[in-house]
Amino acid sequence: MKNFHKYLIVSLLALLLYLGSTTYPKLDLISGFSAKSVASAHFIDHRALPIIEQGDNDIPLVNKATNTITDSKTYATSTILGLKKRKAIYREGLGATLINDSFDVTTPYEVPKRNRLNNNLPFPYGNLEPKDTLLSTVDYAKLKEVVANAFDKKGEKNKRTRSILVIYKDKIIAEKYDTNFNKNSKILGWSMTKSITGTLFGILQKQGKIDIMKPAAIALWKNDNRKNITINDLLHMNSGLEWEEKYDKICDATKMLFLAEDMSLSQVEKPSTFKPNTHWCYSSGTTNLLSGILRKQFTTHQDYLDFWYSSLLDKIGMNSALIETDMAGNYVGSSYGWATTRDWAKLGLLYLHKGHWNGEQIFDESWIKYVTTPTKTSNGRYGAQFWLNAGGYFPNVPRDMYYCSGFQGQMVAIIPSSDLVIVRMGLSEDFDFNGLLSGVIASLKK
Repeated sequence: MKNFHKYLIVSLLALLLYLGSTTYPKLDLISGFSAKSVASAHFIDHRALPIIEQGDNDIPLVNKATNTITDSKTYATSTILGLKKRKAIYREGLGATLINDSFDVTTPYEVPKRNRLNNNLPFPYGNLEPKDTLLSTVDYAKLKEVVANAFDKKGEKNKRTRSILVIYKDKIIAEKYDTNFNKNSKILGWSMTKSITGTLFGILQKQGKIDIMKPAAIALWKNDNRKNITINDLLHMNSGLEWEEKYDKICDATKMLFLAEDMSLSQVEKPSTFKPNTHWCYSSGTTNLLSGILRKQFTTHQDYLDFWYSSLLDKIGMNSALIETDMAGNYVGSSYGWATTRDWAKLGLLYLHKGHWNGEQIFDESWIKYVTTPTKTSNGRYGAQFWLNAGGYFPNVPRDMYYCSGFQGQMVAIIPSSDLVIVRMGLSEDFDFNGLLSGVIASLKK
């Protein structure tokens, strides 16, 4: 019995040491994710805490957090077993920002100036309801079945789709929302935001204000081989810089999103491990570096804040859109873009129409070829801040399909050969996109 007690004590100590070395360091990230998620969903989309906890935060370990919302001061806090308290504040125009103890909440801050679309046009070129149109080339019964199949039946929690929107020949031919969501619900696109960030470079290039083929001109790189990395390399995620992108562990990506004050520096500080244009590596740090490079194109911070909306988001009527900032005031261009499902679709339509929007050319048509040309060593899966189907990743979907993609299964699919834009927002990475996309296409009569 004495030996048993000794063995038990040693085992418990070993377990505590293991948990202390593996789980405890994660608590900052877990409570940080939770606080940020709660603050964003509550203050941007007005979701109640139970809905957030049962939906957005229903992730292993994150679902163990204790969350509190303080409406009067627009912030949320989260802890794990009373440990590692994290706080996220909401500021109108900038969204929710996860902050640390040194962040001064009393410091004045600038916000983007918005010019929201106000005309008498129906969707997509205005904010009025779309005209009811029945197209003879659509099998609506089959389409309805395909879309309904993308949602969980009552009591299930597998597909976890929040919304589906199908636009064919500029007409909404299918639109469906899950319980607690509707056409006005703002939904986080996660890494779909990367496609917004990339688009801004296309706009600047059309305006003759940037040459993406030139070196990124990062001061920290000027004395080593990183000085040769171009903006083009960064847009294609093949800069050769070291980066680890995993969302279930402590890594470069999670430390950046939930600990960094200035996310634009997270990739800058990484060493070069491959020559540019020889090794594709998906990196949210790279996109936030691109956001930092965008900042340097403007004389003032106010101009940088305004540009994202005046040149793109408000220009095409994505009036619900909001890109959140980090503690340093940079847009988190990798991950923190919010918009309604219909407004996410407008980004897809802009690309479907080769940059042409209601009489104005937002970016050159050549930009389409640029973003859809596969990055070397990506096996046809990635272009420039867009994912591709060039390699047949979705076997029953046309190879010309390209798409914005985000954590937990967000997608804006652009299928030029079928004149389609399909949006799916949800909470599951395991969703059958091949089935949804091919099913929608099959509902179109030839």
